Amino acid sequence: MNRETDLTSELEASLVRELLEAWRQLNDSHFGGALRPPALEIVTTRVNLGRWMRETRTIEISRGFVLQNHWGSVLEVLKHEMAHQYVHEVLREDGDAPHGRAFRDTCTRLGIDARSSGVPESALEHAQQKLVERIAKLLALAESPNRHEAEAAMAAAQRLMLRHQIDSATTQASHDYSFVHLGRPTGRVLEHDRLVAMILGKYFFVDVIWIPVYRPLEGKRGSVLEVCGARANLEIAEYVHGFLHDRAERLWEEHKRAHAIRSNRDRRTFLAGVMAGFAEKLARQETVNRCDGLVWVKDANLSAFLHVRHPRIRHVRHMGPRRTDAWAKGREAGRDIVLNRPIRAAATANGRMLSSKA
Repeated sequence: MNRETDLTSELEASLVRELLEAWRQLNDSHFGGALRPPALEIVTTRVNLGRWMRETRTIEISRGFVLQNHWGSVLEVLKHEMAHQYVHEVLREDGDAPHGRAFRDTCTRLGIDARSSGVPESALEHAQQKLVERIAKLLALAESPNRHEAEAAMAAAQRLMLRHQIDSATTQASHDYSFVHLGRPTGRVLEHDRLVAMILGKYFFVDVIWIPVYRPLEGKRGSVLEVCGARANLEIAEYVHGFLHDRAERLWEEHKRAHAIRSNRDRRTFLAGVMAGFAEKLARQETVNRCDGLVWVKDANLSAFLHVRHPRIRHVRHMGPRRTDAWAKGREAGRDIVLNRPIRAAATANGRMLSSKA
């Protein structure tokens, strides 16, 4: 089986059922139940990611697109085609161009990307790219073997991010909000994953939410972290997410070697301790910033963007791991983490900060 284009008949039937269930949920949450169920077909075309066929009342979704992209992108395309269905069958705008005013207005109101791709683009504007590059340079300095220099560089990067957010709020600068999905979808969200999400949402100027997704090649549901924010902040959050997971795994391996540990029984507990310790370090820096008059007030417009994307949000409390010796050791290691990046990993044309050392 070609994993890029093919599915077994059972997996394809399961995929269609999942898309129909997603259609029902979106019809309820975004369109007020105004739409009638269409036929839904997985097609082999690569010309269109999706298409609303008004003559046959069919929504087509590209098989290759579904299998090569994350589920969040698939749902964006589905919402895009549902907006076409809404304009045609509810607004009765038969004479309007496919992406005309009625369609664009509907997409704006419902937080749907109106572009023909149906998927938000991630290119940074020039000013945002410059900000990312300045932060990347500071994080490169945080690679210094001198502990004090490294800590100062990390703190300077955080202060630069904070000042930028405050300046944007003061000047009422408009933000082109978008979203990214970070990490691989999993069947179970672990404590250290939740702590990383908390760190991003509290200290890196993005809103975070765990959303249900579907894994077509496995025929299973799961969860993935969605991060919403200004595009520069998404770029930074994506880097921090990858950095923390990579560094925590390295710290665990170092801990195992130092204590002659052979099993991974305490790995998850240790990783949770690492994230808790790093969060404490950021909290201390936040206190310093507050004493210097640098106070960030949460972006109400960003919260509104998140709630348009996800009208029905549930808040769930979770119990953390037992505070064992492994957790304490992880916490101690996390307090010493310096957020940095390899100096030779220069920002690319796409603004990606997450590059490996050569």
